[in-house]
Amino acid sequence: MSRPSHHRAAGVHSDDLVLRELGYTPQLSRRMTGFGNAAISFSVISVLSGCMTLYGFGLTTGGPAVMMWGWVIVGVMVLFVGAGLAEVTSAYPTSGALFFMAHKLGGKKWGWYTGWLNLLGLLGAIAGIDYGCALFTGALLNLQFGFAPTPKKIILIFFAILLLHAVLNLRGVRLVNLLNGISVWWHLVGVAVIVAALAVVPAHHQSAGFVFTKFVNDTGWSSNLYVVMIGLLLAQYTFSGYDASAHLSEETANAQVAAPRGIMRAITWSWAAGFVLLAGLTFAIQDYAGTQGTDTGVPPAQIFLDALGPGGAKALLLIVIVAQLFCGNAETAAASRMIFAFSRDNALPGSHLWQRVTGGTPRAAVWLSVGVAAIIALPSLYSPTAYGAVTAINVIGITPAYAIPIFLRVKNRRRFVPGPWHLGRWGVPIGVVAVVWVAFVTVLFCLPQTRPATGGLMTVDTFNYAPAALVVMLVLAALWWRIARRGYSVPAAAVDHDMADLESDVI
Repeated sequence: MSRPSHHRAAGVHSDDLVLRELGYTPQLSRRMTGFGNAAISFSVISVLSGCMTLYGFGLTTGGPAVMMWGWVIVGVMVLFVGAGLAEVTSAYPTSGALFFMAHKLGGKKWGWYTGWLNLLGLLGAIAGIDYGCALFTGALLNLQFGFAPTPKKIILIFFAILLLHAVLNLRGVRLVNLLNGISVWWHLVGVAVIVAALAVVPAHHQSAGFVFTKFVNDTGWSSNLYVVMIGLLLAQYTFSGYDASAHLSEETANAQVAAPRGIMRAITWSWAAGFVLLAGLTFAIQDYAGTQGTDTGVPPAQIFLDALGPGGAKALLLIVIVAQLFCGNAETAAASRMIFAFSRDNALPGSHLWQRVTGGTPRAAVWLSVGVAAIIALPSLYSPTAYGAVTAINVIGITPAYAIPIFLRVKNRRRFVPGPWHLGRWGVPIGVVAVVWVAFVTVLFCLPQTRPATGGLMTVDTFNYAPAALVVMLVLAALWWRIARRGYSVPAAAVDHDMADLESDVI
């Protein structure tokens, strides 16, 4: 699927020349290797973040059967989405990534709304990853010092983690690249250590029948099918963020090949590692109800504690926390590059601030990324279900943004000129499957996750904040479109077709 193209073939043009062909002057430091590009998406997907932080959610919404088989099914579908996105990334390797692709393939307004959706998803991802890391840090402190992980204390830890990621990203892409390389091995070795410890040390393990067929519905909903569907959030949330490879393409050598390969490698590595991790955790459950109601606030911590004792639990929690720190740092890098690129085309309020680059790094964009992520997670102070909504914000923001460029590539297939990494005749059918899947999960994760117990009325504890966040973002995007659409402009590329006739065929 990766063969030379007649257009912008690898080895014919330098990376910077390709970027200039697309209309941009290179500003960022191109110091990332192909492995580093794959590593950043692998770090953002982070099975030690997504699988761990939503494991308790999975215990309630379908239990082991939905977690295990949902992981397999969602992983297959995400490979379709990833392949479709990788093909378009090869043709348009820019930091703007998704919105730039949509603009070039569909017109100005397609690019505008894709960018805002992508931005919502990326910022929601930072909030979800770093808040999950704060929860695990609270669990470790609980085991070590008897720390009570109250919402106020967790939010303070969360703010400290955001600050750490801002500082690390301000040091430049060379450090980000180094940390992502370490992150790959930390995740792979970490999963191996956790699974080996849980397999060898405990005297009791659950049966294969329990792990692969045990169904649990503690949501309050009577429809098991509905519970199965919302239980897919664990896997779908974890399998997001691989657009990081595209966002870092302006800082990657041989980006037209390295960035799409990075997307596919990250998904494949994560699929295998996540399945092993979920199986290892579930086989090691000693007390299902006790794991769900753990005083640590983090069900995997209770599994570690029951299976290995306090010392072993603390060691494994430390492995998970460091992996989550790597993950949040990589996501901050991706979000800041998207903000930089969107501002470079004057699409955000205060664009003149966020597009500034100092020492090869968009420093103001880094601060904006962590600042907005802090605001997104604030409802967790008041609602125990808000964290699930934060993760859903990530899914319903970023996943449609993946599908829009793929949809436009399928719709305008005769206009699409592929890069050196492409799917050939399989591009259209793979794209159709990807778009249908994204439409399904987007609707799914706007639905309530917990049934209200008070006469069918939604409360602070049961309300799904994700659709509200999506509506707010789309309203803001629409209002800002009216104000700033004349200033918003993606530069014309030397090889562009005339897109004027597509301007009316938009959302």
